[in-house]
Amino acid sequence: GTIGFIGLVAPHITRMAIGTDHRTLILASGLVGAALLLGADCLARVLIPGAIIPVGIMTAFLGIPFFLYLFMRRRDA
Repeated sequence: GTIGFIGLVAPHITRMAIGTDHRTLILASGLVGAALLLGADCLARVLIPGAIIPVGIMTAFLGIPFFLYLFMRRRDA
């Protein structure tokens, strides 16, 4: 679902941004996940006036390219 998908994406983004210190990574991942979900919800409400796009679709559109990037990056390494 939507929350699970955000739960997969947020730690990867956070680790890329702040490093691997687990003391800060856990809290920062929660904050990044909340910000991603809030941003996806706001974008879903504003993108097409008069229609509300489901948040799951927005998170998929944002998350799938990110996972493809991670996959390609690991394959090249």
